[in-house]
Amino acid sequence: MVVYVNGDSHAAAAEAAGPWSMAKDDVAHWALGRRSHPVNQQVSFGYLISQQLKSDYCCDAESGSSNLRILRSTREWLARNTTPDPLLIIQWSTWERDEWIINGEYYQVGASGTDTVPDAYQDRYRYFILDMNWHERRRQWHQDIWHFHCELQDQNIRHVFFNGNNHFEGEPRLDWKNHYISPYDGMGTYDSLLRINGYETVNTDSWHFGADAHCFWANYVLQYIHDHKL
Repeated sequence: MVVYVNGDSHAAAAEAAGPWSMAKDDVAHWALGRRSHPVNQQVSFGYLISQQLKSDYCCDAESGSSNLRILRSTREWLARNTTPDPLLIIQWSTWERDEWIINGEYYQVGASGTDTVPDAYQDRYRYFILDMNWHERRRQWHQDIWHFHCELQDQNIRHVFFNGNNHFEGEPRLDWKNHYISPYDGMGTYDSLLRINGYETVNTDSWHFGADAHCFWANYVLQYIHDHKL
């Protein structure tokens, strides 16, 4: 079995054990690019879950990731994967983030910031922000993630979803068969549940949590999998 994890900086364990959000932030690991820094990855909830399950582990999470990248890279991994009975653990990012392809290169963009897009695309980015319709994007991602869930169910692929910061409160409730942890509850996101249970971010200017919080979340997800026979 292999535990496959995807998401944004939360799943990538940004700043969990060291000050790096991405591997490239550390000159010693610059070649790994936007991937999770190895030091942080060793304390990540995904790695801890794989250790508890005595399984192989693959992490495709990247800081700043959009849900488009999460969907794309997860489908790409599934197409390549030869290990039977994978367990997918997907942390969904904020609804406003997007992925653009420019000259064959992927860029992650969002209302809170962007990769450095070419100068010719600065106007596009400005209008992207000005035209942002939060409710429409939440509705669209509710549908798109539902369709992905249905794809996985049709293929009998085990999976657990949860939200990093945003949630679907206000959207029509769908029956996720317990594959989604509290999709409609603002108090059921990764960020909220950690704070409710007494964990704080690594510093006041960060959205990221430390190794102790990742350990808690690993146990939380494992208990959820056990309780719901996933």
